Amino acid sequence: MERRSKKAPQREAIAGARGAEDAPAPLEMDARELLGPRQEMTIIHAGERYRLRVTANNKLILTK
Repeated sequence: MERRSKKAPQREAIAGARGAEDAPAPLEMDARELLGPRQEMTIIHAGERYRLRVTANNKLILTK
């Protein structure tokens, strides 16, 4: 069963307002697929390192 984000319609409206009608839909991925058995990972974006981690309350936090 696939879960859809409640914010997807808003993102589509924003993309349409920017003139990106043909832009692909945002990528959706279950955090468990991304992290696997780990509780944190490092993401490199534009040469900068970011830390994505799962908190004790099962929330995601992205920090630079």
